[in-house]
Amino acid sequence: MVLHSKSLTDHKYTKMGFFSTLWFQFLATLPLFVLILLGFLTVKIGRWQKTITDSLTKFTFYIAIPIMLFQIMSHFSEHSQINYTLLLVFFGGTFIVFAFGCLIASKVFKLNGSESTLFAMGGIYTNTVFVGIPIIKMLLGDNAIPIVAIIVVFNALILWTLASISIEFVQIGKLSFNSIIKAFKNISKNPIIIGVFVGIAVNFIGFPLPKFINQSTKMVSDMTAPLSLIVLGMGLAEYKIRDKLLITASICIIKLTILPIVTYILGILLGLPLLELQVIVLLSSMSIAINCYMMARQFEVLQGPIASSLLISTALSSITTPLILSIMTHLPFTSI
Repeated sequence: MVLHSKSLTDHKYTKMGFFSTLWFQFLATLPLFVLILLGFLTVKIGRWQKTITDSLTKFTFYIAIPIMLFQIMSHFSEHSQINYTLLLVFFGGTFIVFAFGCLIASKVFKLNGSESTLFAMGGIYTNTVFVGIPIIKMLLGDNAIPIVAIIVVFNALILWTLASISIEFVQIGKLSFNSIIKAFKNISKNPIIIGVFVGIAVNFIGFPLPKFINQSTKMVSDMTAPLSLIVLGMGLAEYKIRDKLLITASICIIKLTILPIVTYILGILLGLPLLELQVIVLLSSMSIAINCYMMARQFEVLQGPIASSLLISTALSSITTPLILSIMTHLPFTSI
């Protein structure tokens, strides 16, 4: 089922009662979370070896998603133009909530500098790839994917750099240019980033793709969204809900409620067009990225709470994402 952006603001939906709209949006997103549950149960009940999950994850990350983004971005001119104010809105909200998260972590939970950084990172790092792309694609259609692709490119670069610089600063008391260069080098090797930029280059040059290549990439693109969700569920089966549940709950509340609210307010204040506003608010409302857990492991900080937040935020977002979608359809600025 694909709900294009019109459907979120179509007259017949704005006439629906709030709870009717919520139920409609919940049913629309339910199949997506069923796929996550399918992947989760496949590993838990089927007792598949971890190597299977690793192989499917690697295929999805290195092959399927880059091809999908290449296919869509190579036809970029066929989609509506992107208002780059959305970067200011999305990452402006991200930095505001990051600062708020650091404050809560240090003042309320008395966490140290590194722990505060990872706490705050859990509240802002959206799973744009394995959750964001498939859900946005199915709810808002292909016209919304170039917007997500732009966010994906800058999200990886900015948040990894932010985490690295913040933790280095609190650990040694100063910043180094090498940490920034290292972050740029790591991002430049990311296959998803490569897929986006190669697609943009093909579109910019105006090189027509042979029909067989276009059809092949389209076939891979069509299967990528459901595959990503199943693979995410398989990956989540490795994690467990651990101790420090109050910290975990706080991370989830910041990520699933405060971040989308701040993003929405900034988007309205800066006059962001409706489709862009819908995309970035929905992205902000989605679960925590697995990359955040990778950060926790790399820096050996808050591994338990971040792993727990992965599971809980993914489960809760099956309710909060359609809830936010429903609220947006009834707000005066987004229900025209």
